[in-house]
Order: sequence, then structure tokens, then C-alpha cells
Amino acid sequence: MSRRPDGLLNHNVLEDDKGPQDACGVFGVWAPGEEVAKLTFYGLYALQHRGQESAGIATSDGERILVYKDMGLVSQVFTETDLASLVGNLAIGHCRYSTTGSSTWVNAQPTLRPTKYGTLALAHNGNLTNTGDLAELVQKLEVDVPKNDRGATTDTEIMTALIGLQDEKNVEASAMAVLPKLEGAFSLVFMDEHTLYAARDRHGVRPLVIGKLERGWVVASESAALDIVGAAFVREVEPGEFLAINEDGIRSEMWAKPEPKGCIFEYVYLARPDTTIAGQSIHAVRGRIGQRLAIEAPVDADLVIPVPESGTPAAIGYAKQSGIPYGLGLVKNSYVGRTFIQPSQTIRQLGIRLKLNPLREIIEG
Repeated sequence: MSRRPDGLLNHNVLEDDKGPQDACGVFGVWAPGEEVAKLTFYGLYALQHRGQESAGIATSDGERILVYKDMGLVSQVFTETDLASLVGNLAIGHCRYSTTGSSTWVNAQPTLRPTKYGTLALAHNGNLTNTGDLAELVQKLEVDVPKNDRGATTDTEIMTALIGLQDEKNVEASAMAVLPKLEGAFSLVFMDEHTLYAARDRHGVRPLVIGKLERGWVVASESAALDIVGAAFVREVEPGEFLAINEDGIRSEMWAKPEPKGCIFEYVYLARPDTTIAGQSIHAVRGRIGQRLAIEAPVDADLVIPVPESGTPAAIGYAKQSGIPYGLGLVKNSYVGRTFIQPSQTIRQLGIRLKLNPLREIIEG
């Protein structure tokens, strides 16, 4: 890890070491009469595996949007007092793994921006590929307009600025004008004072699902987060779909023709095993991957040992297909977070040594 000329930390040990990309968790809820900040807190807790660098929640009571965000895990960022102060009928939340921009407070989400039609808060999972062109467009639109979140360096801030700077009648019209300009992967939740919005890129690279509460709606990165907050799974947000949720109900509009190209890494590592994506149980898919591996790459071995946790179902599948006994050979420290989504290779290597320790008598035989 090195320090940049501006004093901020650079994640990458080597210039071309980008590390894993696109892992963040987003959550949104519209539920008048419910404690939306607490629902969002628990939703983010369920999505903590998708990002461990920072967390944030924005809420609205219909008159103003409040945001609280900081560096750290969800459990470290929010206290009961913080959550009690975030009152409202709707909320969005985010837990971040940085794909663009530095791991600093100013890049934590949700982003917040005043607009001519109110305030806009936005949270994003994904990675845009045309940020240079979009940043130039923001600069052209932002002449004589006060900037928000100065120092922010993320594609999320660029999207927030673009939506906020459109010469449209409301957030919905502005979003529909901006979405076709975005290239790359994005699953978004955003809000103004009265409405919760969600959108997914035309390829559906990152997951996004809709859930129903008794008195409201939930949008989240994974179906497991719906289970945690007691929401019934309704369906996935379709690739190329835009949603608006408020007192008039839920409204859907397609902003692009769907061209599904989901990311295989969701099935291999990013998603929770108790999540379902595209109708497929992640746990079951990983088991089938292990079975397929045993068919295509058979070995003469004494034991199939999993690398916990993501590798466990695959190891079970490999053992089942191959007939080789399954057994533990690595002990996991449950107090160490996910290592592969750490922001630098150095920290990832240190994390692995802290997280996994071998059972020497098993491995040595």
C-alpha cells in the first residue's frame, strides 16, 4: 500500500494489482410506520460480506434526508443512538468495498446531493467503465453550480451528480435520462424525500431483488437480506429495469432491452450461500461446481479439504462425486472478515494468515 501525492492511501501494492472488483452491498426500504433505519441496519448486516470498508444509511421523513456514514463494519459504524436519530419512512444503505476511489470517508456511501427538485441520496454496487466521459459531462453541466462531496472520487458520485444536474421535472425523469448513458455494471438504490428508486444495468451483472413487507417494500443486493428483515421475496429487478416505490405503490419501467450477462463470481465467491440468484441456490451451485470439477479434474487423494467458507459446498460436491472422503484441514478464525475483498494484496495476505490455520496432523498425514 502506498500514499498518493494528495495524501490519500492507494490500495494497490503494484500498479496493475487492482484486486477483486465490484463487491458492495445495497439496501433500500419504503415502509411508513416502520423503523426504517433499523431495518436497513439489519439488511446491511446481512450484506456485510459484500463490503467491509465503510457503511452508511440515509433516511427521509418526507421533508429532509439525513445521512450517517463512516469507515468500518456495519456493527462498528452505527450505535443505537445513531439509528434512533435516523427517522423517516424510507431509507437506503450501503456497505462498501472500493472499486473506484480511495478507501476514505469522503468516498463512503450513500452519496448526497442537493438538486432543484429536492435532495438526492444514492448507493451503488458495480463499476462503470466510461467514468472519464461521464466526468467530462458533469463538468459541462456543473458550471456555476455548487458541488457536493468535494474530494469524492467514485463513479457513484459521478452518477449522483449527473442525475442531480439534469434539466428535468423530477428525479425519475432525470434518472431515465441518465441511465442509458452509463456503461458497465450497476445495481442502484436511490431516493429523494418521498420516493425510493432502484435500477439495474442492462446485463444484470450485479444482483438486485425486490421483497414485500407487511407495510412496505424492500430492495436489496441479495435475497438473504430479505430473509433477515422478514420480507417475502417477490422477484429480481430485471436487467435494464427502473423502479419507483412510494405511497402510490411500486412502478416499473424498462429503460433498456435486457441482455443478461450475470457475473460468475457471484456464484463462486461474492454471494452468501443462502442467497438465490436467477432462480439458483448459491449453495447448490457451488456443490455442482465441485461435482463438475471432480469429473473434469480427477485426482488421487486421501482427503478433500475445504477452504472455508465459500469453498465448503464445492469441496462437499467434489467429495461426493469422487468418492474421496471429506474432512476439515483448515481452522477458520470467525472474528476475521472476508479476505479476498480487502483493498490491497498485502492486507489480503495478512488476513489469510490470521483467518486460516492448518490442522497439521491432518495435512501431514
